[in-house]
Amino acid sequence: MRRLQRAIRMGFRLRVALMLLAPLVLRAQGNGVLGDWQDPGGSIIQIDHCGADLCLWIVSLSRTAPATTDIHNPEPALRGRALCGLKIGSGFSLHDPDHAAGGSLYDPKSGKTYHGTMTAAGEKLDLRGYVGISLFGRTETWTRPAAAVRGCKRSE
Repeated sequence: MRRLQRAIRMGFRLRVALMLLAPLVLRAQGNGVLGDWQDPGGSIIQIDHCGADLCLWIVSLSRTAPATTDIHNPEPALRGRALCGLKIGSGFSLHDPDHAAGGSLYDPKSGKTYHGTMTAAGEKLDLRGYVGISLFGRTETWTRPAAAVRGCKRSE
């Protein structure tokens, strides 16, 4: 009888421990490439579905951002548009939750557009932009922000 009671208590404790740890495990797994990411400059970029593809939008500009408008755009008519809410990536295909490729990335700091790939690993996202082939590119690592941030509406 004692063994049975001890086994029941042990099973109860194990279930309670699993219930308490489950949110931590799920948080550690993350959402793959989807969600909010903080770039090295402190701006927040949201990656989400747009139709059948994935797109990227600036949803919060860093206080230290060098500009608030698209001053480096090669089209003079677009240089006055706000960066906050701007779509900076489109056409990405989700290969699996942690990998997307085939899209294009617009860099508002230079006004140039690149091909891109994304790879998520836990709380880090490696975003690779390149011209031609991936060998001739640069990888930037973004991190998950500590809290959800919504500073502006995204443009479609």
